[in-house]
Amino acid sequence: MIDTAIRTQLLNEVAQLPPALQQRVVEYARSLAQARLRGTPGAELLRFAGTLDPEDARIMMEAIEEGCEQVDPDEW
Repeated sequence: MIDTAIRTQLLNEVAQLPPALQQRVVEYARSLAQARLRGTPGAELLRFAGTLDPEDARIMMEAIEEGCEQVDPDEW
């Protein structure tokens, strides 16, 4: 069910568009309705909470710090 305030906002915005763009809005809305959610719900991941050994966590953090968020100015 659509929220009345959102519906009003949407109709006001779409009404200002030319017909071709209104059609694009309709197509976009349809694509959103057909989109499938990906991934695993967080509730299903809770069984893994607390299973990481502190030493393994430290090693992973070091690897992330060494290999990520680094800029190579000569790469491009």
